Amino acid sequence: MKNFFVKDSLVQIGKDVTVYGWVSNLRDHKKIVFIDLRDSTGILQVVGDERFRDLHPEDVVKISGTIKKRPEKLINKKVETGEIELQAKDVEVLSHADTLPFDMGKEDLEVTLPTLLDYRSLTLRHPKVKSIFKVQEALMDGFRKISKSLRCTEVIVPEITITATEGGAEVFGFDYYEHTASLTQSPQLYKQMVIPALERVYLIAHAYRAEPSVTTRHLAESVQMDCEFGFVEFEELLDLLEKVAVETIAHAEKACKKELKEHNVSPVLVGKIPRLTLKEAQEVIKKETGRNVVGEKDLSPEDEVDICKWAEKEKKSDFVTVTHFPTRKRAFYTMPDPKNPELSLSYDILFRGLEIASGSQRVHEYEKLVKTIKDRGMNPDDFEMYLMAFQYGMPPEGGFSFGLERLTKTLLQLPNVREAALFPRDMERVDVRLSKKRKK
Repeated sequence: MKNFFVKDSLVQIGKDVTVYGWVSNLRDHKKIVFIDLRDSTGILQVVGDERFRDLHPEDVVKISGTIKKRPEKLINKKVETGEIELQAKDVEVLSHADTLPFDMGKEDLEVTLPTLLDYRSLTLRHPKVKSIFKVQEALMDGFRKISKSLRCTEVIVPEITITATEGGAEVFGFDYYEHTASLTQSPQLYKQMVIPALERVYLIAHAYRAEPSVTTRHLAESVQMDCEFGFVEFEELLDLLEKVAVETIAHAEKACKKELKEHNVSPVLVGKIPRLTLKEAQEVIKKETGRNVVGEKDLSPEDEVDICKWAEKEKKSDFVTVTHFPTRKRAFYTMPDPKNPELSLSYDILFRGLEIASGSQRVHEYEKLVKTIKDRGMNPDDFEMYLMAFQYGMPPEGGFSFGLERLTKTLLQLPNVREAALFPRDMERVDVRLSKKRKK
């Protein structure tokens, strides 16, 4: 079993080692052949002889030799192992690779999005593509750390349900034995049901939405990072939302300095995060851009960009929190504002031009919740287990949900959310493009 990685070579100068990995690049200088050996931790320059000439990009190899310091004039400051190299003695090819369909040796993988995804099991190997998922892991790790510090318990919820979480039709239905079921639109109802048992919970779960949209920001299958808190009020929820957002991203910034530098990501501005009602945000947009969006029921993608530009310019913040969306435009469990029931105690947090999280204070009184379900044209009988939690005592509660792929996309300034999903699902793709005829 492999127990020595490229990154380990930094502290092995003068020692004999055996490294395993993939040939990333090859440079033939007649008697001397240089290869860049890649593994999951980085790239190491290997100095070999004529035997290395027959290697090809993506060949899997085992190489033994001695770690040496590079001559001063040959140091490569662009890579972590740029001051060392492996003087090879033996090489063994463990697996041969076919000729690549495109150049994987460039610093940027210069392919179109369809090509990037059509060859996903190959393009994931590219260092810059791979780094996306190192950052994504750090975001999940940061989310877990801050959630645990807030005394939340991690829970796992089902992905098969009978009831549409949002009460809409955009669900993936299927036959479940002799019944009809669907994939969960959101973990929302389940995380609420456990509040009377655990009081504060968090989860990382899949969500499925059959939305008829092919955009740069939508996926049919996404990963949600959710928190839900019992015994909490609206202003406290806003504090929690902003704290989780800021500290989740701060953790990734600290853990992934190299990866963020590769993507030319500038440091995140926090400042004092501005809080605006939807109407106030629309007034700002009108003042800043001349576009009159006052009275619209939600923020458009253009609105999100404009309000974030204002927050960066005026408040030195890459974040802005927008509250009080129309009650009828939010899910049935969202609490109306007692001061104006037409508006809800709901909120979005925007980050660098994109909504990354949404949430609300929830309706926690049983009778009001049943009435709301009926008023929305739904049947309370379809929510039997959910309503049971409220019938027997639910504290004031609320929470929020972050879209992991959206957060990754926005932090790394990726043009399309599909680049932030290992194997994205959308209207046109389940691994392969659905419109593409399979070769026989």
